Amino acid sequence: MFFTVSKIFGFFALPSNLLMAIGLIGLLLLLTRFTRLASWLIVTSLVLIAVAGWSPLGNVLILPLEQRFPPWDPSRGAPDGIVILGGAITEDVSAARGAVALNEAAERLTVGAELARRYPDVRIVFSGGNNALIFDGVPEAAFAVQELRALGVAHERITADEQSRNTIENAVFSRLIANAKPGERWLLVTSAYHMPRAIAAFRAAGFPIEAYPVDWRTRGAIDAVRPSASLGDGLRRTDTAIHEWIGLVAYRLAGKTAELFPGP
Repeated sequence: MFFTVSKIFGFFALPSNLLMAIGLIGLLLLLTRFTRLASWLIVTSLVLIAVAGWSPLGNVLILPLEQRFPPWDPSRGAPDGIVILGGAITEDVSAARGAVALNEAAERLTVGAELARRYPDVRIVFSGGNNALIFDGVPEAAFAVQELRALGVAHERITADEQSRNTIENAVFSRLIANAKPGERWLLVTSAYHMPRAIAAFRAAGFPIEAYPVDWRTRGAIDAVRPSASLGDGLRRTDTAIHEWIGLVAYRLAGKTAELFPGP
């Protein structure tokens, strides 16, 4: 139930979807006697889309998420295991084309493979099923294992979680698969902007894990004043940031996590 509600709410909560819906409602109202309201909705929609798409808003919202966890410090020695979260592969395109289609979060997978080669004795858990609400498809983990093998990781080192549909389930199933012993150190590889929510979920699941952020979307504080190069890029960044902030709040309010904005 939580998964279904979160998917439906998440769709309409994204600024690009919400602001476009406001504009479309305004267009429909032009056909009625509420023309003044219609005009106000259309103008509001256009102005807010421009702000979300061209201003630094997306960067401003992503920065606190990305800055929350520093790069991992390797000085403590090799870890015992690595959990790689899904989200780096476009499953439907991969299935249709018969080849692994990596998306802009590809570093989750490529850096995970680099770590596996750097530490040849560690165990690898890839966590990612099919998170589609309506259409069924091949779990992402199936393609991820294929790509990890192509990147030089031995198949016998990889355990795949094909069931998880969201970050909460990533944490629960990864803990069960890893079955980490006391004193073991495990790394969590996911996008820097996603790390706070992921760490909150793993801590709530009782799986202590060290953050290994990748897939940075900003250069740092300097990007807080840098406008987007295109409307589409700005909207995508704003959508990504809002999705994470809403996820943090929703997980906390639903009792799925114990921290609103976890830190190191």
